[in-house]
Amino acid sequence: MLKYYKYISVILISVLTLFTACQEDDYELGTIEVPTNLEISFEIVGVDAENPFGDGTGFVNFTATANNEINYTYAFGDGTGKEVSADGNITHRFSLPGTNTYTVTVLAVGTGGVTSSKSVQVEVFSSFSDEEAVAFLTGGSSKKWYWAADQPGHAGLGPNFVNETNHTFAQWWTAAPFERECMYDAEFVFTQTEGGVTFEQTAGPASIPGTYADKIGVEGNTCHGEDVAPSLYGVKNVTFAPASSIATEDGAYRGTSFTISDNGFMCWWVGTSTYEIIEITDNILRVRVEEDDTYAWYHIFTSTKPSQEPAGVDVEYTNLIWSDEFDSDGTPDAANWAYDLGAGGWGNNESQTYTNNAENASVSGGTLKITAKADGGSYTSARLKTQDLFEFTYGRVDVRAKLPKGGGTWPAIWMLGANFPEVDWPACGEIDIMEGIGNDPGHIQCALHTPSSFGATVNMESTTVADASDEFHVYSVNWSENQITFLIDDEVYYTYAPESKSADNWPYDADQFLILNVAMGGTLGGTIDPAFTESSMEIDYVRVYQ
Repeated sequence: MLKYYKYISVILISVLTLFTACQEDDYELGTIEVPTNLEISFEIVGVDAENPFGDGTGFVNFTATANNEINYTYAFGDGTGKEVSADGNITHRFSLPGTNTYTVTVLAVGTGGVTSSKSVQVEVFSSFSDEEAVAFLTGGSSKKWYWAADQPGHAGLGPNFVNETNHTFAQWWTAAPFERECMYDAEFVFTQTEGGVTFEQTAGPASIPGTYADKIGVEGNTCHGEDVAPSLYGVKNVTFAPASSIATEDGAYRGTSFTISDNGFMCWWVGTSTYEIIEITDNILRVRVEEDDTYAWYHIFTSTKPSQEPAGVDVEYTNLIWSDEFDSDGTPDAANWAYDLGAGGWGNNESQTYTNNAENASVSGGTLKITAKADGGSYTSARLKTQDLFEFTYGRVDVRAKLPKGGGTWPAIWMLGANFPEVDWPACGEIDIMEGIGNDPGHIQCALHTPSSFGATVNMESTTVADASDEFHVYSVNWSENQITFLIDDEVYYTYAPESKSADNWPYDADQFLILNVAMGGTLGGTIDPAFTESSMEIDYVRVYQ
């Protein structure tokens, strides 16, 4: 090796001689020194007489010392890549379940980049495992994932520090569906092997947000290739460990993180390879990624590649099996409709009390009118349902309706699993055919609530119907054994079709019943306009086809 150092010295001295011929100043080349006397020591956390290989956390504290060194580079032998330590001290977590022996190599780096190295073997016990997460990621063998580009918030930004609000969700920015066009060709493959789990991005670019682009001196909020992100492609190892961020401590997260070796990442490059799992099912992966002490990114991936063009219905249902045309004035037909009664917020902090009074639910002029009314500082309304009167499995529902006006109104046309009394929500499954928001006129959304995603569900979509409170429109759902499709005026705007179905993501193979209501306030209705007096949702017909 020393003969190469002589050649390097000759070349450098020649270059400096040429340079000084044109400059007045003098430059002196520093001495290239190989680090010597490299020593490594380590302490496995939790070692005692009963736990000779540690307490199961997998943590090991390393210390390296040498002469003439600048810094130290550690390679831990577990597929997690390399880490640099300025003073030789570093703590690493080995997460392969069980007791395993790792060869840890340390390079002491000297002037001119020359190194000396030394290796030690470390036998460590790790009790951590998340077999369910591995099974979801890999499908038991190999599984491909994509950006959930059709979902609002598939990319988002929030704080990575304790503040006055919250640091467990993307409160600063969320991407609209298909907002970042350049990155949606990305494909990610997780594979289960005898030795663990591997990861590979097989297609698509690296998307670099402005926060990180400024740090590395490239254009931000756009896509780049391997010239900017050299670790973009190639097979890499994946290791799992308990998550330990402030979000896991405070949020309802899974408690598991995974790290991609060799600086690997899932398209969105912010200089880190560790992903904290918020939620994982067989078709949804929601993660949190820490860029630094300020920024945390939130991503949603799916195992079903989204299409920007909504798919059509897969089954045409044309046989009318049940309807209410609301042709008889008076109260709603008791053979078709029952009532939910009472107050208590209905699980959403709603402000109304549901009644069976005619002033809240009546039929006249060929339409059903569900009316929300202010009542001396409180509110009344009605919630009609077909529970125990009409329930069905698979088919199409068409509801022609005109929505109420007024800040705080929350009209809804929806369905709930008939087994709700036995299994409760969300195990029964909920299908929201239409929800409107009086504080956001024209905003219409549909949603699905399942055990795998409920409440702030990722399985939803929204659109705009500017005259929804002035004109009648037909709100529809087409429900087959393979997919659920939502339509407005016979135009598809969202389809839910999980690639593989389970009770967690598809509680939709049993009877459901219909519900019509107007809520006030609550999690979606929001602030009620103090000037609100009353407003109605008018329904021309409800028709069910099979």
